[in-house]
Amino acid sequence: MKRLKGGAAVGAALICAVTAGCTDGVTGPGTPGTNPSSAAAGGAALTAAKELTVKGRAPKTGYDRDRFGTPWADTDSNGCDTRDDILKRDLERVKFTGGDCKVSYGVLESDPYSGKAVTYRRGRSQVDVDHVVALSDAWQKGAKYWDGSKRIALANDPLNLLAVDASTNRSKGDGDTATWLPPNKSYRCPYVAAQVAVKRKYGLWVTAAEKAAMVKVLSACPEQKLPSGGNPTRAPERFHAD
Repeated sequence: MKRLKGGAAVGAALICAVTAGCTDGVTGPGTPGTNPSSAAAGGAALTAAKELTVKGRAPKTGYDRDRFGTPWADTDSNGCDTRDDILKRDLERVKFTGGDCKVSYGVLESDPYSGKAVTYRRGRSQVDVDHVVALSDAWQKGAKYWDGSKRIALANDPLNLLAVDASTNRSKGDGDTATWLPPNKSYRCPYVAAQVAVKRKYGLWVTAAEKAAMVKVLSACPEQKLPSGGNPTRAPERFHAD
């Protein structure tokens, strides 16, 4: 199967992130190249959104990025950090510095969030690797009660990561579907489907307002498939967050 890159491709069609063994988004060892906007034959995203558990938002007390481990840990043991894995997956015309891990240049031909073309050059902040479900949001909806291994897995799961325009991403903060959607309206269904998939995979809950917003978006695209794949929901034992 040909791998699709870029916002235009992933927004137009959903392809199984892991082409074999997709079961509720929990698979064997993950591979870089698992796009959160890639689909699996797992049923409509709308159905899955309606099944998410609803609870109130827990306090943000105790949240710290370090509670999710060292940023961009190589949890799949491929020798490259997670951020570079995602850049390699999502950018076109990629160039490297010193081998085939450290991405020095690439083009986001159609940014999922804004729809515009963005050029990535290492050391500049024009491209972010976004957590589709923000780590702070996850903390307030279940992750504060997890052990470190599961938090590290979430922070580095390709299912929850996407290369996007930095300036557009900064407006998102730790917002959920009720408070932020991509300005690029054509990408809203895949984006919300990805959030649903991550929350379902990791057992995160949603607020009532968030669930209503998810259902509203996905009701406009009832055939939207639910992404699947990514890494296991536990990081290897050598990683510790607490």
